[in-house]
Amino acid sequence: MENIGLNMIKKNKVLETLNQLPEEFNIEELVEKLLFIEKVEKGMKDSEEGKTMSLKEVKQKMENKWRVSP
Repeated sequence: MENIGLNMIKKNKVLETLNQLPEEFNIEELVEKLLFIEKVEKGMKDSEEGKTMSLKEVKQKMENKWRVSP
């Protein structure tokens, strides 16, 4: 199967997450937990690869994005 812009997660991470849930749970809760794990892992990978921004850079980017033109 081709990976079309989707991030991958290892099966053992999914099983570990499932095992932490109660016997009955809402599917949305599982999806939220898996998305959180994926985002944390991506952030850690980005950090290891030097793909980070300083707080000053982030503030400037947000100011530029939300600046209202007169």
